[in-house]
Parts: sequence; structure tokens; C-alpha cells
Amino acid sequence: MSENIPSRPGRGRRPAAEVRAAVLAAAGRILLRDGMRAVTFDRVATEAGASKTTLYRWWPSPGALAAEAYFARSLRVLEFPDTGDIRADLISQLGAFVRWLKDEGAERPMSELVGAAQMDPELARAWSETYAQPRRELARERLRVAQRQGQLREDADLDIIVDQLWGACYHRLLVLKVPFDESIATRLVDHALYGSSPRTADHPEPAAARRHHG
Repeated sequence: MSENIPSRPGRGRRPAAEVRAAVLAAAGRILLRDGMRAVTFDRVATEAGASKTTLYRWWPSPGALAAEAYFARSLRVLEFPDTGDIRADLISQLGAFVRWLKDEGAERPMSELVGAAQMDPELARAWSETYAQPRRELARERLRVAQRQGQLREDADLDIIVDQLWGACYHRLLVLKVPFDESIATRLVDHALYGSSPRTADHPEPAAARRHHG
């Protein structure tokens, strides 16, 4: 099947992968700058120099395009460092996620996407498949490495750790609607890794946490 992909003067038709990247980049810029409602096939096609027919062929709705564009735009935030110190890496990654929301313009479009997904099955599926699940798996994989290295218990529930960390941010943002900043990252990570029960001789505070609090 041939794609209706605009050509460039003197260079012929653009490869589909290049057009898709341009569309996602344009949609991401519009989403962060003007919000989800501004992401229309007409506007994105114009800004990306692509055919609107191509957009209709590749995405079932502008909302699905917006969800994938959000993921593409946030890829650098999704990357996990691996310094060999799971506490430090989680704090670094979670802090970057909060800055992405609060300082880099993602708070509004993310809230709009999650809200709209509750009433739009296509958007809900796109959000889950192109953002939420891939993000969750990246977190789980970093935690699995830490588990194999003995930095987490063998029976640690990695999904619960993910829920405790990123779920807390989403809860504050979408449900409680209370302010927070990247300083929350250290507190969330320490509670997820070390709990909130009193330290005893049998269960001393881990060395990393003692260094942080000392």
C-alpha cells in the first residue's frame, strides 16, 4: 500500500518514517504549547508538511495522535539512569518526571489527556499502549536490575513500588490538585524503599538513607 506522503522540491517523496517523526514532533509542540484541543489533523498536517489523509490512515483520532506525541516528546524523561545505586537513580528519574510536569509544560496536556481518556476508548487505548504501559515497563526493568543486584528484596513487589512513586504524583496532580515540586522525589523514594516503621536493631536504616539524613 502506498502512502499519500508529500514530496519535497528536488528530493522526491519523504520516507514514511521521516513523515511520521515530523508529525509526532509537530503534534508534540502543539500539545505542549496550546493544549490537547489544539491538536487537530488539519493543524498538525499543516505544521508537519504532511498529508491529512496520511494522518487519518495512521491514527484513529487526534486524541490518539496526541497520546503518541506525548510519549515521543517525553522519551528523554522516561530514560532511567543506571549508576548502580537504585535509590539515587529513582530520585533522579522521578525528579526529572516532576520537572517535566511542573517546569517544562507537560502538566496541562497530561491532565487533559488523562481526563479525555475516561470518555474516549480509542484515546484510552492509545494512552495505555503508547505511554502508560511502556513507561511502567521501563521502571520495572530498572527495578529488576536492582533486584538482581541485591538492592531490593527478592520478594519485593515491583508494581507496587511503581504505584507508590509515580502514582503518588498522579494522585496529587489529578485528584487532590495540590502543589508539589521535585523535592517530593527523595521523600517518595525513601518511603518506597525503606518504609515508615520505626527503625530497630533488627531492622536498621539502610546506609544510603543514613547518609542522606545525616
